[in-house]
Amino acid sequence: MTSTTQQSRYRVEGMDCASCASKIDTAVRRLPGVEDVSVSVTAGTMTVKHQEDETLAPAITKRVTGLGYKVTALSRASASVTKADVGDHACGCGHDHDHDHDHHHSHDHEEHDHAHHDHGKGAHQHEHAGHDHGATKDEPAIAGLHGHDHGPTNGPWWKSSKGRLTIASGAALAVAWAIGKMVPELDIWIFSAAMLVGLIPIARRAFMAAMVGTPFSIEMLMTIAAAGAVIIGASEEAATVVFLFLIGELLEGVAAGRARASIQSLTDLVPTTALLEENGKTREVQAEDLAVGAVILVRPGDRIPADGVILSGESAIDEAPVTGESTPVRKGADEPVFAGTVNGDAALRVRVTAAAADNTIARVVKLVEEAQELKAPTERFIDRFSRYYTPGVVVVGALVAIIPPLFMGGTWAEWVYKGLAILLIGCPCALVISTPAAIAASLSSGARRGLLLKGGAVLENIGKVTAVAFDKTGTLTEGKPKVTDIVALGAQEMEVLRLAAALETGSSHPLARAILDRASADGIEIPQIVDAKAIGGKGISGMVDSAEIFLGSPQAAAEKVPLTPEQSTRIAALNDEGKTVSVLIVKGTAAGLLAMRDEPRADTAAGLKALTDAGIKTIMLTGDNKRTAQAIGKTLGIEVRAELLPEDKQRIVGELKSQGLRVAKVGDGINDAPALAAADVGIAMGGGTDVALETADAAVLHGRVGDVMEMIALSRRTMSNISQNITIALGLKAVFLVTTIIGITGLWPAILADTGATVLVTMNALRLLGGKRRQLTA
Repeated sequence: MTSTTQQSRYRVEGMDCASCASKIDTAVRRLPGVEDVSVSVTAGTMTVKHQEDETLAPAITKRVTGLGYKVTALSRASASVTKADVGDHACGCGHDHDHDHDHHHSHDHEEHDHAHHDHGKGAHQHEHAGHDHGATKDEPAIAGLHGHDHGPTNGPWWKSSKGRLTIASGAALAVAWAIGKMVPELDIWIFSAAMLVGLIPIARRAFMAAMVGTPFSIEMLMTIAAAGAVIIGASEEAATVVFLFLIGELLEGVAAGRARASIQSLTDLVPTTALLEENGKTREVQAEDLAVGAVILVRPGDRIPADGVILSGESAIDEAPVTGESTPVRKGADEPVFAGTVNGDAALRVRVTAAAADNTIARVVKLVEEAQELKAPTERFIDRFSRYYTPGVVVVGALVAIIPPLFMGGTWAEWVYKGLAILLIGCPCALVISTPAAIAASLSSGARRGLLLKGGAVLENIGKVTAVAFDKTGTLTEGKPKVTDIVALGAQEMEVLRLAAALETGSSHPLARAILDRASADGIEIPQIVDAKAIGGKGISGMVDSAEIFLGSPQAAAEKVPLTPEQSTRIAALNDEGKTVSVLIVKGTAAGLLAMRDEPRADTAAGLKALTDAGIKTIMLTGDNKRTAQAIGKTLGIEVRAELLPEDKQRIVGELKSQGLRVAKVGDGINDAPALAAADVGIAMGGGTDVALETADAAVLHGRVGDVMEMIALSRRTMSNISQNITIALGLKAVFLVTTIIGITGLWPAILADTGATVLVTMNALRLLGGKRRQLTA
């Protein structure tokens, strides 16, 4: 009989340092029925995987609130799963895809057949054989005991409970100092009282943590050191050390709040209201109440309040707030827009495609918060190391305090003082937070630039990539053909385009759209077509300006009029470039050729060059025909493997790995499931679709090939930052350990070594938040 498991997610307020997360993790993990716990300091969240038991959720809440944190239940898995089904991949990277998108994008001119044109009502369906594009509020806060100094870090620091306790401790210390100057004989009592103002809450947390499995917490070390200092007569130092400790915690909280706000601030980009269009009228409604399918009006200069598709209007969309892209993107009917972007110069009517909780920004925020709970290998190592490190520090401190007086003739007061200082020096906060702070900052920074990495492990691994395998269609290329050549034979180029556009009017086929888009871009006035009809498997014909015209494949055209050797040679040359060719016949004479091809994205060449310059191998894996693939590959200077089935792509990825390469597979997030699963890192290329966000290990949300290198560079910067943080944390401790033992420094520098290192490490990690997208040049 298999037991059922469910997952509960909580917001934890006041959790601002690594020791907080460790205590909560240990306390909750020890509850019967809890199978796994993931805690993110920077996201302020906790996810618990546990047995289905109605009494367990209240027990989890009681345990965490007992430690002094405020808990809010965010969500619970909508469906239970059997224990056997619970895997290790919390990010849901199942790579369950359906279609081989590339395999259906063969722009072979023999397959460019025009058929089934129905002009009954001015809109005809234009089927080109061979182009088979597959269809492609939080729950109320749970009440509890929140009586310690950890409080939310939102708002001014002096309004938080941490800030108030720090101010109270500082005021008590100042009063004690003033009284001590006037009545020196009361020094020990006055400073002991001042110390207790800050120490009592610290000691209470230390006791509660010890009761639930964390005896060697930073609060316990602090309590022992402060109490010991009073015992040996150093009450003034004890009070000062407690005050400095609280300042350090407050600074940690402010820094953690900044990191947390960096990703949450994305939600502020979405306006709170929207103009809903109903029955020809508009009214203002709350953006969060917009239903899928609703039609909204977005005025020039307004932020778009929801993900949607443009129904009418054309405007430049400023996506910089979301993507960091400085150049506005021109968008018109049937093109997607995303919540939080800014409409430029014209009003748009937009059909909503996602509810507020499911728009691109909301999904990115949710996925980044979940990713921050997934620890990187380095972070897991540091966690394991700290479990032994902290007890080791206690042992070293005890030995320093005891051995010299017992066996070396030292004085007890001197060596107990040094032992207490070592306890403060050895606090593991800076070491433990060195990795998660950097990873959280990078995940947030990446998300703001459209680089979504699902967890620390992915962030760490992608920097080690030495080979990147790309899909072609929709990844290296735009995913839709464009007119590349207009060859005049018996008519002028613009006349060829004008007549071809007339025949294609109303068609939604990709090749027809390519002709119409080119005509629109060139400002062509498209004439009226009369008696348009499809010729099955061959093309389309009709009357324009009383002249009979036909547009179809070269084979179909040759059946109507003989093509000269020169014309046939030109067609063959265009075919060799991987282009689909259509022939326009006017009044029984070949008037011109139109060549179309799915062209590379604007930044593809520069993106591939950046990878190559970094010493990373690039290769194209596509299901498209060899001629088209080789033509694109030659243009881009990339190795090509074409006419591949999904299993072929998986095999090639395996071959690359067997050569000692670490492979990233980049696709559109829908196809290539075997290859994405086989790669060391699967990267989805897309515009923030559900599939792109939920299936791969990482996602390039805005479709820039250059962002793959940006992702790798971000990983490398992060690992370098982590190395710096570990050096700072351990280096400062080593220096102060030596200076304390030889008598140069005491309790004050010791606590500064701990809290100072923690703040330095956190601020160093936060530098990663300021990363900018590099400008790539071909």
